[in-house]
Amino acid sequence: MTNFERWGVIPLPAGRYRIQLSQLTRLGAVARQWAEDAELRTQGPIIWAKHLVEVLRRRLFSGLPRPASDYDESQSELSAFLRSCRRIFWALAAFSGMSNLLMLTGSFFMLQVYDRVLPGRSIPTLIALMVLATVLYLFQGGLDLVRSRISARAGRYFDERLGVRIFDALVRLPLKTRADGDGLQPVRDLDQVRSFLASGGPTALFDLPWMPIYLGVCFLFHFWIGVTALAGALVLVGITMLTETHTRGPAKASSRLAVSRTALALEGRRNAEVLQAMGMRQQAALRWRDVNAKYLAAHERASDVANGLGGASKIFRAILQSLVLAVGAVLVINQESTAGIIIAGSILTARALAPVEMAIANWKGFVAARQSGQRLDQLLKLLPTEEERLALPAPVETLTVEQLYVGAPNAERPTLGDVSFRLRSGQAVGIIGPSGSGKSTLARALVGVWPSVRGRIRLDKAALDHWSSDALGKHIGYLPQDVELFDGSIAMNIARFDPQATAAAVLEASHAAGAHDLILSFPDGYSTKIGEGGAALSAGQRQRIGLARAFYGKPFLVVLDEPSSNLNSEGEEALTEAIMNVRRRGGIVVVVAHRPKALEGVDHVLCLGDGRVQSFGQKEEVLRRVLRNPVPLKVVADGHGGTR
Repeated sequence: MTNFERWGVIPLPAGRYRIQLSQLTRLGAVARQWAEDAELRTQGPIIWAKHLVEVLRRRLFSGLPRPASDYDESQSELSAFLRSCRRIFWALAAFSGMSNLLMLTGSFFMLQVYDRVLPGRSIPTLIALMVLATVLYLFQGGLDLVRSRISARAGRYFDERLGVRIFDALVRLPLKTRADGDGLQPVRDLDQVRSFLASGGPTALFDLPWMPIYLGVCFLFHFWIGVTALAGALVLVGITMLTETHTRGPAKASSRLAVSRTALALEGRRNAEVLQAMGMRQQAALRWRDVNAKYLAAHERASDVANGLGGASKIFRAILQSLVLAVGAVLVINQESTAGIIIAGSILTARALAPVEMAIANWKGFVAARQSGQRLDQLLKLLPTEEERLALPAPVETLTVEQLYVGAPNAERPTLGDVSFRLRSGQAVGIIGPSGSGKSTLARALVGVWPSVRGRIRLDKAALDHWSSDALGKHIGYLPQDVELFDGSIAMNIARFDPQATAAAVLEASHAAGAHDLILSFPDGYSTKIGEGGAALSAGQRQRIGLARAFYGKPFLVVLDEPSSNLNSEGEEALTEAIMNVRRRGGIVVVVAHRPKALEGVDHVLCLGDGRVQSFGQKEEVLRRVLRNPVPLKVVADGHGGTR
């Protein structure tokens, strides 16, 4: 190193240049000339900049994915999304690189001030350095703004690319497996991943690779300054690893308990009448309190670990910055360094370790986003996108059930087994049997809600799995036991929220169900808002409107599960007439019934018992046989209902 005089001003190192006052004068004259022509000069660059931004936006967000080989294994949809974002990530990496290079401005500015300006007492040099530093800081701010906007749009791109797909999987999940909690975890996972992508988490990860470069510059300043910064970096990396290992378990527990907590709250809201009428509110509150206490403990544990280690990293970085100043002071005392290198080394060390501290601060979000991504990946693999099916002609002839075995999702054994029957157009069958015999299971299988374990259900000669769900739904009308209506008007619910529905089709469906006069009795008629879950209607009114929805579009197969459970005598007569109307136009009706009144419009009866077919044939013949041998079969008198 250079030997300096013990006393006096540190001389300006040889071989370095200095900006003269005359040069600044010439620069000022050029600036004034440029300002005079500003109106002529600004339009071109602004247009050029807008064009450049637009080109970059198109290049980043509209790139086509690379075609895969026919022999490549299919990858997950999240992996495909990440592949499609490779241009975005390269752009983030490029902007992060330029931003990190410009972050050296502060340390080099201090180096030049202490080693050039102060020894030479040069005001013009200071002004020139200040102007240059200001320009570089402005560029750095612009780059940071651009990469933050890219991150925000990457989060939106993720939601636009997979949001509809995840909602579709969310709707199909209860049909595939018995999901725990409130069933909305995929939506929360979607929000978690999008929030992480749009936050500063990814940019912190892109800043980490630049830490060795900063440390290398520290070594260029002086070996011992580099060693001090390297030791500090290793300690912070160790803190990062501790953050990863100690927050993983509490974060998983917190996420799992949050689902249970929300499910209990929704359960209490849904069963508010029962809790109030039977004095169960306190017991429900105690259950929620226990789960909530466990959730708070897990959340507190995860926050304590993350915040504690994050605070430790901040304290250590402050100590390290002072330690670098102390090491630099020793080097200056021993005439091995300059004052500028001390200040610049301190600033650069802090900058080198800032990405690690930022990564520690965002680690909780990173762990949560990673867990959410893994759950979404498993969900999308469990429920892959439905393949495009060839459009089939509308069914007009038969419904055939061939040796059908059906079970509930994740059931150990089928609930229904070896069911076979055949119906032709214009016929209707009533399904009877004791509770738990499999009537509702058969109804769900006939409309494709529960897939068959074995056997086939055919409309004409095409099995149900030969149709796409959208195409099949146009030929099926379904009224489940628990009628669920959607928030919106009565007309929208009857039309199945079809944007191309006509008033004539809605009126025809309501007339077919005998619900037209009922709907007109409401103050707003067909425009009446139902409310969430149809809360504004009685059970019988919901059932009549659900029946009209089942008849919308003149479906070939109409399946009604306990359609008269909430109807009065007028409603039952309308139901019988509706069934006859479907038969007259050549459709097929399947009615699950516990009450004989619901069987007036059918001509066939299917008796189930213990998940097996006990009898099938003409209505009079089968009912006569059932009444003679009432063994496990039971047809309940009017006024009584059942659950299955």
